[in-house]
Parts: sequence; C-alpha cells; structure tokens
Amino acid sequence: MNVMNRPKQIALYLIYIIASLIPAVAGATEPPMEARPSVYIEGQVKDSDGKPMPYTTIFVEGTTRGTTTDVDGRYRLSVTEGDITLVAQMLGYEEQRSTMGVTAGERRVVDFELNPSTTDIDQVVVSASGVGRLRRSAFNAVAVDTRELRNTTKNLSDALSRAPGLKVRESGGVGSDMSLMVDGFSGKHVKIFIDGVPQEGAGAAFSLNNIPAGYADRIEVYRGVVPVGFGADALGGVVNIVTNKSRRSWFMDAAYSFGSFNTHRSSINAGQTLDNGIMWEVYAFQNYSDNNYKVDAPVEDFTTGRIDRTKLESVERFNDTYHNESVVAKFGVVGKSWADRLVVSMNYSQMYKEIQTGVRQEIVYGQKHRRGHSLMPSLEYVNHNLFTEGLDLTLTANYNRNVTTNIDTAQYKYNWRGETKRLNSPGEQSYQHTRSDNDNWNATATLNYRLGRAHTFTLNHVFNAFHRENTSLLAKEAEEDAIDKQTMKNITGLQYRLAPTKRWNASFFAKYYAMDVAGPIATDANQTAFVRTTRHEDALGYGAAGTLFIVPQLQTKLSYERAYRLPTIEEMFGNEDLEMGDIAIRPERSDNLNFSLSYSDNYGANDDHGIYLEAGVVWRNTDDYIQRNIVDLSGGKSAASYVNYGKVLTWGANLTARYTFAKWFAVGGNFTYMDVRDNMPIAIGTTSMPNLGYKDRMPNIPYLFADAFATFTWHDCIWRGNTLTLSYDNQYLHRFYYYSSRIGSNKDDYMVPDQFSHNITLGYSIKGGRYNFSVECRNITNERLYDNFSLQKAGRAFYGRVRIAFGGR
Repeated sequence: MNVMNRPKQIALYLIYIIASLIPAVAGATEPPMEARPSVYIEGQVKDSDGKPMPYTTIFVEGTTRGTTTDVDGRYRLSVTEGDITLVAQMLGYEEQRSTMGVTAGERRVVDFELNPSTTDIDQVVVSASGVGRLRRSAFNAVAVDTRELRNTTKNLSDALSRAPGLKVRESGGVGSDMSLMVDGFSGKHVKIFIDGVPQEGAGAAFSLNNIPAGYADRIEVYRGVVPVGFGADALGGVVNIVTNKSRRSWFMDAAYSFGSFNTHRSSINAGQTLDNGIMWEVYAFQNYSDNNYKVDAPVEDFTTGRIDRTKLESVERFNDTYHNESVVAKFGVVGKSWADRLVVSMNYSQMYKEIQTGVRQEIVYGQKHRRGHSLMPSLEYVNHNLFTEGLDLTLTANYNRNVTTNIDTAQYKYNWRGETKRLNSPGEQSYQHTRSDNDNWNATATLNYRLGRAHTFTLNHVFNAFHRENTSLLAKEAEEDAIDKQTMKNITGLQYRLAPTKRWNASFFAKYYAMDVAGPIATDANQTAFVRTTRHEDALGYGAAGTLFIVPQLQTKLSYERAYRLPTIEEMFGNEDLEMGDIAIRPERSDNLNFSLSYSDNYGANDDHGIYLEAGVVWRNTDDYIQRNIVDLSGGKSAASYVNYGKVLTWGANLTARYTFAKWFAVGGNFTYMDVRDNMPIAIGTTSMPNLGYKDRMPNIPYLFADAFATFTWHDCIWRGNTLTLSYDNQYLHRFYYYSSRIGSNKDDYMVPDQFSHNITLGYSIKGGRYNFSVECRNITNERLYDNFSLQKAGRAFYGRVRIAFGGR
C-alpha cells in the first residue's frame, strides 16, 4: 500500500467528527418535532427576462428561517402560521418582499421576479455578452451562456473557447480527439460533468465536440480549486454542463445543418411537464462528415522508403469519415413533497470512426477504423428540506456499458497520395481486430445543510468503478485476455461555507481520495508474459476559498487547494490502440493558488452601457505530473504513452474585458499567458545527472493565446418579433514547441506555428425565435491550424443551418 499523505484513518476520523456535529448543531436550533411549523410556501424566482435564478436567498423577515433556490430557481420553505413577510434577496438585484397571512395546514405558492439593481450588472450566471461570473461563489468560476449559440453549428467545445484561460485542443475535424486546457493543465487534468454527474467512461460518441451547443443552458467552468460538491480529483479544474431543468409546458426544438466536407448535423429536443408534476423529455442528435479537407504533409516515397519532411504537398484526407448518433430519454416527476426531482433516464450512443493518421501527421492509414456503442441508464433524485428545514439531498447513479472495436487488418501501407505498398505482415499500426467491453459504475451523494442564513455544510461522496475485458476476434473462435483491467475510486469531501453578509463569504473543505487498481503487468522486456498486479492509493487534500465585494462593483477572490488527481483509465490501461497506458502510474499532487479581481458596472441614462473587467493570476506546484509523450515503435510506427514527470511549476495570468450596449451590441475578449516549466533539477531515472531541460517550458503546451468577439443584434428587424444577428469571433495562438526545444539542430522543426483564425455567423430569427436561419464561415482566411503535434485541422469551411422551435423554451 502506498500512502501519499497522512493515513486515511486520520482523514476519515476528521470527516466523521465534523459530520457528526451537523445534526447536533441542527438539533440545538430546531424546535421539537411536534412544535415544528406545518405551513409550506413554495415557488420560483425568475429575473426580468423570465430566466430562473438559482441560489437566491429566501427567508422570513425577523427570523432565522430561510432557504436558497435550486438550479431551476425553485424553493420550498416551512414557516409558522400568522402574518409573515417573505424576502427574496440576491446580490446585484433589487430585494423583493411579499407580506401575507398563513394558516396551519395551508400550502401556498409565492413567485418572485427580481430586477437588476442600478449598481451592478446581471449577477448570477451569464451577462449580455455570453460569459459571466458565478459571483456569489468564492471559487474561481465563470459560466458560458450557450443559448445564443442554438442557431449556429457550434458544439459544446466551441462554446467553451469563449471562457477565459481555457483552450480547446482538437486533432482534426468532426469526431476527432479533443482535450481541454485550463490554466496550463489539459486533457485528463480537467474533469467533465453533466448536471454535476461525472462523465468518465461515457464514450467517444458523447464527447463535448460531438454534442450540440443547444444541449446545454450554460457551461460552468471552475478553474483550479474545485468545490467539494463535484467530488472531483481535478488539478486543472472542472467543466459542468448545465441543462435546462425548469418546468416547461410542451416544447419541441429541431435543427439541421449542412456544410463543407459533406458535414451533416441534426438534433431534436422535445418534452413536457404536466400539471401533476410528471415530466418527459427526449434529446437526440447526430453528426456525419467525410472530413476530406486538405492538409499540407510530407509524402513517403515507396521506392526509396524516404519521407522528405522539408517538402510538403497539399493532399486530401481520404480515410477520415466519422458519424455518431445519440439519444437521451428522460421520465420522472418534479415538485413533489417527497421529491423535488426524481428522474430516470436512458442514454444510447454509437459511433463509427475511420482513422487517417497516427500521433504524427506523416503517419498515414488507409483502412484502419473503429466503431463502438454505449448504453447508460441513470437515476437522479433531489429532495429539499429532507427530514428537517435546510437539509437537501441529491443522489445520482448510472451504469455505462461501452463496447469499442478496433480494426486494423489491412495488408497494405498507404501514403498521402493514396498509393499503396504491400506489407510483409497485416496491420497498418498493429494487427488487431479487438473488442473492448468497458463497464463503468458511477454514484454520487450530496448532503447540504443550511443552518440559518450564514452557515452551510456540504458532505459529498463519489464512487466510480471500471472493468474492461478485451477479446481478440482475429481467429475463428474469440480469445479473451486472461487478465481483466479494473479500478475503483472513492472520493469523500466535507465543506463549510460561512456567508454572514452579502459582501463576503468563505469556504473551507477537505477531501479524501482512495483508489484500487488491478490489471496485467509484463514480466519480460518483450511484453509477452503477464501477471495480475494490484495496488492501492489514498490521500487527504484540503483547501479554502473566499470572496469579498470591496464595493458592489468590485469583487476579489482568493482560493487555495492541496489537490490530488488519480490516474484515468486511459493513462493506466490505454485505449487498446494508439494510446499505451501504465498501470503503475502514480497520482499527481499539486498546490494550487488562484487570485482574481473583477469590476462590473452599468452606466448611462437607462443603464444601457455595461462593462466587465477581470484580471487573474494562478500558481501551481505539481509533483508526479502525468505527461503524454510520443514514443517510436518498431517498423517506423509511433504511439502515445504516459509517464510521471517529477516536478512542474506553473504560473500565469488571465485578462478579460467586455462591453455591452443595451441589447444591440457586445464586444470583448480574453488574453491568457501560462508559463508551465520543468522543475526537475535532476534527470528522471538518475540520482545525480543534471536535467538539461530544467526550467525549460514543458513541450506541447500552448502558453500564450487570446480570443475576441463582437456581436450585433437588431431586434424587430423588418417585422416585429424578428431578430437579425451578426457575430464575429477569432482565436490567436502563439507558436510553441511540441517537443523539447533542445531537440534537433533546427528548433523550428518541432514548432507549432503562430495561428490567427476568424469566424463569422449571420442569423435571422422569425416570430420570436420560432423559425431560425443562419449561415457561417469558419476559418475565413484558410489559416493552417494545429493543436496537437503536427496534426492539421480543417481549413476554410461554410455551413448553413435551419432551426424550428415550438412551445415553452
């Protein structure tokens, strides 16, 4: 057993002691059961645009009785009979009061509509420019509004590119591998959630670059320090996809788009919530593309067997077709006394992907491909004021059966011209026809207890288990691997939040991490013999976060965390194809520090002018940093591997500026500089040899990038209720090395070049958004775009889209 920090008994003992105090303190402040009030008030809080307002404080004036609204802006509160004044309060909005008389046994509905105050812009999640701060949170978090992207062909990963400090990295066109980089940490360092549920093992067909932007209401990005409620072992941060959970009458939303490279995308979303609380919803989408765009690549000469890397040819991709189909069906009840939300859902997705290149663009495949499907039933249960006032319970559970088949049986080698050369043995990369049966179990439990208006306790536990069986289908009879691959993770967190006033709040938390791994490990250098090995890892993390409004317009945030990240399935076991795992890889450990200062205000006669400015700095000191490297195999082939790279030191800064004018115009942008340096003075694997790369930048990590946007909106264009929207955005990426800068005599041989791309969208909506039409041009200047190593992305592309929406939205 490898204990990475303090013994787990200490962690469990601390959590037990603090958790046991919660009901004790609660019992000291609650009346006995027979004296508790029996009058219930419930309702919903919305802003002036009709959008639900989560986390709004609702309380009875002159008492300590209160609650906060859920993600749909809904609340339920028990009060004593008599005359009361109910108050709805949210920083940045005008306070609302409702005075009434209530009698025992009565159930009353009281809704609130809050208007923005004249001293602050929109407070909660999103601003008019599409990106806003989770202002009341002490954590370094922003939220991206995806609703304005519903009339475009953008997906969730495109929407995320507007968040400060975040870079989306893709290896090609539609369906390509994708990773997120947040404040210098990328890939597995960043965890993905949908409505607070971890998505590890969800399958490639349900990745962010395949899901339409309209699937979500907003995207929350927590950078660096992560709240206990997510139960995440993330160093870089958390991305939480928040869907629309508000009660809506019957609705239907359908869209279809077509564009360059024979790309087709479509989606349909329909659902209904009945008066008795029964709800159903179906969301289905698909993507298809030939991905036959042109790239500039060196071409192998089969006569000489030589690749002249100084000579590039413009060639068309020919083995890169991709399609996926997904459907999510939900059924349940909402708004009951025994369940604010109880929903059962079923998610089915499938995909087919041809594989054109390896980890380097000079490697070409002509027949290699992959297919897979995933089935995931899930359960969600939410109950506010469970057993006692202020105690909220959220439970989620899902099981995911993911089957992926990798096929590489061709007898020929291909080059970029489509020419072939017969191989001595089959297999363009490695001869295989392998099916991987992956089973994932996830469960989360979160208890929130609000003690009066100032104190909140959160206890969270996340369980994840994984099991993989590999079966070779090359022979007439299937052959299963003798040793399965298994993991089990448990993460428990406890958090205390103090919010005595609207001006400041602070959170203090601890997290306990545990992981058990079992799988094969080679016993010889040729990796022909294996035995089963097991190991256990555990650790205790902790941290704190605070925020202060110096004045209503000026906010500062500071947070620190001693964080751990447990290795992922791919890092330990690979993907049975181009990614090689290491079962012995160790968890990462990091000290994370974030500081930010933001200013927001409205001014002008009607507060038409809005301004938002933010500056933030980050610092990370990471041990056992998990690095993805490219390794050369026999026969001129390559693959990716993962190693623990000792120590890495990161510091950086983000700048954000946005300006809005009424509902007509918005302009803004983000600038990010992240300096990620090798902090190992001694070379790995030695005891005294100096590390030649000490203090150099870590390879294949962008360190300077920026983006900007401008949007013009003409309401009541031509006819009343019609809207014309013209949007422009760009992305700049400064050049960086994808190998160590010390490799080779010509350093530019391993350089990803400077890139500056531009996109434009023109949209027109009719009858208040019922009928919508848009056209887009991406990469207007046909810039050569790269994210990972030498893998080139698509050039200039055009798309058209039509969308129809009926009913409540």
